[in-house]
Amino acid sequence: MDKEEPVILAVTSSELPFDKYKRWQWWLMVAISITFLIIGESAAVILARFYYEQGGSSKWMATLVQTAAFPILLIPLFSIPSSREASASSAPPPSIKVLVLISFVLGVLIAADNMVYSTGLLYLSASTYSLICASQLAFNAVFSYFISSQKFTALIINSTVVLTLSASLLAVNEDSDEPSGLSQGSYIVGCLVTLRASALYSLILCRMQLSFEKVLKKETFSIVLEMQIYTSLVATCACTIGLLASGEWRGLHREMEGFHKGEASYVLTLVWTAVAWQVCSVGAVGLIFLVSSLYSNVISTVSLTVTPIVSVIVFHDKMNGVKIISMLVAIWGLASYIYQNYIDDLKARRTQAVVSKSSNGSSC
Repeated sequence: MDKEEPVILAVTSSELPFDKYKRWQWWLMVAISITFLIIGESAAVILARFYYEQGGSSKWMATLVQTAAFPILLIPLFSIPSSREASASSAPPPSIKVLVLISFVLGVLIAADNMVYSTGLLYLSASTYSLICASQLAFNAVFSYFISSQKFTALIINSTVVLTLSASLLAVNEDSDEPSGLSQGSYIVGCLVTLRASALYSLILCRMQLSFEKVLKKETFSIVLEMQIYTSLVATCACTIGLLASGEWRGLHREMEGFHKGEASYVLTLVWTAVAWQVCSVGAVGLIFLVSSLYSNVISTVSLTVTPIVSVIVFHDKMNGVKIISMLVAIWGLASYIYQNYIDDLKARRTQAVVSKSSNGSSC
């Protein structure tokens, strides 16, 4: 897309349309998106683990709630005024068939990814699960290189390597803290499927960013919310079909009656998990729109380093030496990405200052 000024804090060369948003408005929207992503993801993971801890066992139900609350997005869609300015691109809008195809493909991928994540969380503690999910930043760097032409710098390479090392340490951890009743083999399966889910999630983020840039070519939050609604609708339908086809729906009533904290707690857990996932998704997609998929994954990783601390308080997860080292390594990798963003921010500001000075000089 033909934009005029560079994105602040982005690690890509894409640019932000400051002609549509003042700088303080852009920063405010970024701050809101970051808050939604961190709070939403942390709360969702804790509540999802709580569902399993208290007697829940339906992986399809745990998957369904990750997208089922999408109708609440209709509230901001119709209440927040959208920009009516024409896109900077002169290309015609995509056809209905193209939009349906994008929504269907992304929705099915999201449903599959959520199912794999649910499986991983069933076999892992919330802290271990979150630390392994931090590997999604390394996967995103690789996919961004091939899909979005993201350049590898020394800091990005360093972060990719250490985040991979962080996940590897947990995968080979003999003193694992798998949930009670599960074997060491289940723990290994949980690690592998969580790594697989992280890779797929990163691929989805890159494809979503590519859809914004190459197909949708519009820059309003309405488009972001519509994309989230359409893909969540497809994912919810796919999960509902899976729930019915697997036969797990037959045991939901018995599962609710046997929930350790009571039936009301069972319902509230599922409801608030669904709401938390939608808050998380809005933040993630908002950052893809405002900055890039890579930056969205950076902030997502921040919440994944916060979740283990919360899980120790809530679930009394063990924090052995390997897990502590893994957390420190993950923070190191995250810091590398943040510092790369800082460097790019300085370059963007200098470029903007040079362009502004040149424009003022030529107008005299």
